[in-house]
Amino acid sequence: MDLFNYSRRPTSVVYVGNTPLGGENPIRIQSMTNTSTMDTDACIAQAKRIIDAGGEYVRLTTQGVREAENLKQINIGLRSQGYDTPLVADVHFTPKVADVAALYAEKVRVNPGNYRDISHFASLIQICKEHHTAIRIGVNHGSLSERIMSQYGDTPEGMVESCMEFLRICQKEDFRNVVISIKASNTVVMVRTVRLLVAQMSQEGMAFPLHLGVTEAGEGEDGRIKSAVGIGALLLDGIGDTVRVSLSEAPEAEIPIAKKLVEFATTCRPCKLEVPTDIIPQTFNYFAPERRTDTLPDVLEEMPIKDTIVLNVASMDNELLSFISLHPSLKLVCYPSTRNRLGEIRAIAFTLMNAGIPNPLFVCLEYDETKLEDFQLKAACEAGVLFVDGIADGLLLLNQNDSIAKEEIRNTAYTILQAARARFTKTEYISCPGCGRTMYDLQSTVARIKAATSHLTGVKIGIMGCIVNGIGEMADADYGYVGAGRGKISLYKGKQCIEKNIPEENAVEKLLELISHDTTPVQMD
Repeated sequence: MDLFNYSRRPTSVVYVGNTPLGGENPIRIQSMTNTSTMDTDACIAQAKRIIDAGGEYVRLTTQGVREAENLKQINIGLRSQGYDTPLVADVHFTPKVADVAALYAEKVRVNPGNYRDISHFASLIQICKEHHTAIRIGVNHGSLSERIMSQYGDTPEGMVESCMEFLRICQKEDFRNVVISIKASNTVVMVRTVRLLVAQMSQEGMAFPLHLGVTEAGEGEDGRIKSAVGIGALLLDGIGDTVRVSLSEAPEAEIPIAKKLVEFATTCRPCKLEVPTDIIPQTFNYFAPERRTDTLPDVLEEMPIKDTIVLNVASMDNELLSFISLHPSLKLVCYPSTRNRLGEIRAIAFTLMNAGIPNPLFVCLEYDETKLEDFQLKAACEAGVLFVDGIADGLLLLNQNDSIAKEEIRNTAYTILQAARARFTKTEYISCPGCGRTMYDLQSTVARIKAATSHLTGVKIGIMGCIVNGIGEMADADYGYVGAGRGKISLYKGKQCIEKNIPEENAVEKLLELISHDTTPVQMD
C-alpha cells in the first residue's frame, strides 16, 4: 500500500440486487431502519426516506423468522411504489433466520460470533447461491465467539481470524458474492482491525470489498466527528466500498454525512507525492502504530511565533534536520504545501523519526467552509488518521471564513483528539443508532443522559437499545444503559450487570446513582 498517495484498493465485484459494489463501482451509501420489521407500512415509509436522501441499500433487523418472512411484504411494497433499492437483512443470534431472510432480501448480514457450528454457514451459502443473494460477514468488537475468544481474546487479531475462517469457507464453496464489515466503537481498534484484515486477505489471495462503519458512534457533532475519524482514516488510504454512518438519530440523517465523507476522502489527495522508497521507518507499524513521542497531544488556537519552525515537504533537507536536532525545545508545526496533505504530513513525520528527532510535531490544517458540519467532517477525516497513526502531537485548525467561531474550531480540534483516543477532555458516549429491536425512545434517552453526565470528563457511557447491542458492543464503556425489555432497563459497570429490569422512568436516575457512588477509579485510555 502506498501511504503517500491515494489509490483505491482493487476488489472483486459483489452483486446486491441491481446495485453492485466493489471493483470500479462507486462507494455505496447505506443506512438501517429503526422501525419494527413487523410494521410493514412503517418500514416502507422509512426506507423511502432513506432512499430519497441518497441511500443505495436499506438494512432491516430480522431478529426472528417472522421478521425475516415479512421482508417479502416490505420488498413487494417498495417495488410497487417504484423503489428498487436492495434490502439487507440484519441477523443476530439465530443462524436459521438468515436462511429464511436470504429468500426475500438482496443481501444478508450475519455475525460469525453467532455460529457455534461453522458448518451451518455452508448451508446458508447454498441458499444464497440459489437465490442470488449476497452475504455480509459482519464482525463486531465485543461479540466474538467463545472459540475465538479462548484463543485470541477480544483483540484485532481475533476479529480478523473470526472473519477469515468464514471467508475461507466462502472460498472453498466457490462463493464470491461476499462483503465484509469489521467494526468497533473504538476508532483505533476499528482502523487497526480493518488494516490487518486487508493485509491478511491479500496474503491469502482474497480481494473481497469492505463495508465501513464506526459502530455506536453516538449522535450530534460527537457522533459525526467520531465516524469521520474512523471511516475517513480508511477511505483516505483507498480502503472501503460501502459506508454506513451509525448515528443515534433518524436513519435518513446518516446519508448526507456518509456522502460528504466519501466525496471528501476520495478527492482531497489529488496530487502525487514523490518520496524515497525507504522513507517509512522500521519503527512505524501501520497495523499497530505507537505514538511517535510521549507528548500529550494538545490543541493550538493560532500559529505560534516564538521557538517554532514551520515545516513542509520542500523544506526537509539535512541542514534543517541538523539544526532541529540541536534545539530539542523547538516546536515543529507542519503546514502542508501540497494538496496531498496526508501524504506530505506522513513524509515529514517519517523523516523526523528516521533522523531521531523527538520534537513535538503539530499539524496545521486550513479550510474555507461556511458550515460548521462541513468543517468538522473534513477536519476529522483528515486529522484523525494522524493521531491514529501516532505521528502527530498536536493540532491547529484554521478556517478562512469567519462564519465559524474560534471556539467552535477549538472544540472541534479537541473532539477529534478524543475520537482518535489521543486525549480525553469530556464524557464519551457510545450509543447505538437504534433499530427494530430498540426497547425505548433512544434519542430522548441519549439527550437526558448527556444532560446529566456531560461534566464527567473521561468517563465512557454506553447507551444501547437492546441486548444485541449491549454488553459486547459497548465493551469500551465504563457504564452501560441497556434495553432489557419493553420499558425495562439493565445497568452495567463494565461488562458486569449491576441491576436488572429497572422501570425506564427510573433508569437514568439509577445510572447517575451508580456512577456517583462508584469509588473504583475509571480506567482512562
